[in-house]
Amino acid sequence: MSPKLVIVLGTRAQVVKMAPVLLALERRRVPFRLLLTGQHMATVEDMLRDFGVDTQAEWLCPPQEVLTVARFPFWLRSALARCVAVVREPQCAAVVTHGDTVSTLVAAVAGYLAQRPVAHVECGLRSPYLLNPFPEEIIRRLCARLAAVAFAPGPWAARNLTRPRTRVVDTAHNTIIDALRIALKQQGRRVPAGSNHVVVSIHRFENLRRSRLRKIVGLLTALSEDYTIDFVLHPVTRRRLDATGLLSVLTRTSGIVLHNRMPYFSFISLLARACGVITDGGSNQEELYYLGKPTVVLRKATERIEGLGSSAVVLDPERATPETVREALRREAKPRIQDVSVEPSETIAATLEELLRVEAAARRS
Repeated sequence: MSPKLVIVLGTRAQVVKMAPVLLALERRRVPFRLLLTGQHMATVEDMLRDFGVDTQAEWLCPPQEVLTVARFPFWLRSALARCVAVVREPQCAAVVTHGDTVSTLVAAVAGYLAQRPVAHVECGLRSPYLLNPFPEEIIRRLCARLAAVAFAPGPWAARNLTRPRTRVVDTAHNTIIDALRIALKQQGRRVPAGSNHVVVSIHRFENLRRSRLRKIVGLLTALSEDYTIDFVLHPVTRRRLDATGLLSVLTRTSGIVLHNRMPYFSFISLLARACGVITDGGSNQEELYYLGKPTVVLRKATERIEGLGSSAVVLDPERATPETVREALRREAKPRIQDVSVEPSETIAATLEELLRVEAAARRS
């Protein structure tokens, strides 16, 4: 049996950022298996179809979203055991993982235990704080140590990767730019001018604590006097808002429109029409830099540099006020996507093709 890559993904953000890489591998006819850990379930397969990925994904665990702390240890044990079993199969030549989620760590540890080379996409990001964001910062540092090939999304990330046994490939930009190109091409238009709508996306664990969530809802209520707030609710965010009684506050506020989580292309269309965005997501920060949208990152710190000093402002949710948020949303920003000619996904696919060729030759010798 000919050797294959084993690509392990678990979250919607990973699917979005890796879909252009999967398409590039398919165009090159590079054989691979696509494993889904089940960390996220809803819309994952739909997203792969929307991007046009032909390879059939395989679920490591029953597709049931990991939404509770109680369920998490059982999912983690099952996902790791099954991933190790697949990676130990003779066909597996290398493991490809992405980002800084728990699924990333599952794939990297499985590769280490099975003695297969690990290729880590979006490697080298760093926060100033080891425990913030948690557990992402710990995961990205551990996975960087386990990686044989590290794909850094820029020279600043590559400089964080100093292990001599790791091959560092600087892709110049993140693969999110390739995903954005696909999404905008499907819409058939350029990035439109902003309206008076502000899109909000909040889902990080530290922002869903009762006191923090109450603070954020207060900010949005105040901002709804000046803007129409389009609040896109992740399932976990909706559950927390409902449990704390804050969902009814948002529902009663006339300037706030609640949306269920939507397909990626629809979400990008919503972002493109907005005059600004409030988010706690790192991927959103990158997308909005390329789209040219003023961005408020509601976090203590961010590991990403895109937009900082220009379109993006990092605000600690505990200290943010309606005035500081309004000031950030008034920042001038211009689309950057047309200024970037490189295709990070093609660089990654070419390197993975070479890695597979080397591993196949080593097995024959």
